[in-house]
Amino acid sequence: DLKSEMEKTRKLSLKKDTRASDSSQEDAIDQWARRRKQFKDSKKCSSTGGSSINSTITEGSINSEDARSVDLGLYSENEDRGFYTENFHSASWVFRGDDVSPDNSPRCLSKRPRPVAIRERTVKIAKGTGNYPWGFRIQFSKPILVTEVDTRNAAEEAGLQVGDILIAVNGTDVTSMPHSEAATLARKGPDILTMIVGSDISRYPNTPKPTCRGYLHKRTQSAILKGWRKRWFVLKHNGYLYYYKHKKDEGKCRPLEVTKLEGAEIGVDTSLGKPFVFKCIPQAGNRIFYFCATSNQEMKRWLEAMDKAVHPIHQNHVWVDVTLHNTTLPPLAIKNPECLGLLHQLDRSKDVWIQHYCILKDGCLYFYATLRSTPAQGGLYLQGYTVSEQSLGSKRSVIELKPPSEEFKTFYLCAENVNENKRWITALKASINKWLPLHQAIQDFMNRPLEETRM
Repeated sequence: DLKSEMEKTRKLSLKKDTRASDSSQEDAIDQWARRRKQFKDSKKCSSTGGSSINSTITEGSINSEDARSVDLGLYSENEDRGFYTENFHSASWVFRGDDVSPDNSPRCLSKRPRPVAIRERTVKIAKGTGNYPWGFRIQFSKPILVTEVDTRNAAEEAGLQVGDILIAVNGTDVTSMPHSEAATLARKGPDILTMIVGSDISRYPNTPKPTCRGYLHKRTQSAILKGWRKRWFVLKHNGYLYYYKHKKDEGKCRPLEVTKLEGAEIGVDTSLGKPFVFKCIPQAGNRIFYFCATSNQEMKRWLEAMDKAVHPIHQNHVWVDVTLHNTTLPPLAIKNPECLGLLHQLDRSKDVWIQHYCILKDGCLYFYATLRSTPAQGGLYLQGYTVSEQSLGSKRSVIELKPPSEEFKTFYLCAENVNENKRWITALKASINKWLPLHQAIQDFMNRPLEETRM
């Protein structure tokens, strides 16, 4: 009797285990199905108005390895390692720090002593022909600054940038040398001008990267559909050419195709007997793209922008180096932040608010998952943005970060309460005010007599 009871108990437990195993297996299958659906949905559309960083990350997905891989996959279409930097790359910016008094010159153009440059490098320029064989302009003394670099010449190809500080010319230190002596030293030297230049945030304006948007007719080479199709093309700062079916699809749906232009061959094409046609042959693959513009001027605009993308100058702005370094630090390790605390960011594609721990420093807003998270999930370059308090939906007080052009993204943030919002607004305005467009800085300074030499 005891043996028979034990056998019955064993069979019952086996049945229970089998049912539990089947149930857990069904749950696992359902979970994978949900994750596959999430992956497909994330591929169809990205955030329309939210940040390009972490717009799909929710509290539940932070601990999910699969969800995290989906979110990181979206970064490939966005900016530098999770940073939204498009407006920064669309113009030249210089850092003036706290010198915002109208009586003072911006630090980028000031003759006052400055700390040692953040980065030094050697630039070698081959002497050309004409009155200005090296193709750049220097101004001021102690230090001597590069204030102009000709496009498509040896100086630009060597990586010389507006805002560089001259440290040495042909092996001679010029940091304490008068302007005229440094110019003479360069002119009397060999045909290869060798300079050591330095750069810091304030004296190293970024060179705008190529960007172009507009409708073009693209030749279709399909065996079924032949002819020309009107498509919306976007050349981004990263040198990739995107195209969509319609203008309204940009930022909402995935592009129909993405092409890397670096190393490609581009030029006007007359073989098809159609005006304003130009072609692009990417370095990878054997495909040839044919485009048709609406006018000669429009064709030249595209060719000029694409040529810059084909021959990029791979050199980070100092500020990019600084911010990428800061992302590796814990939130409270970033020195002298202007503001810190919790902020909620609106993901407009899902109409949800996502919480971040944020650090504001010198015109950059860093996003962390929590106070103890490292590294940062990403950030937002604020140069050129305007800050205001708005009401949005059920929220009466929301921080709106609005770009200077509609082609860039508007961001909405919200703190814990109205007073916190006002604290953040004040800090954001002061932080953005530390940056100045290069053309404005030069215009403000040009009323003063300048030492300058065209090289």
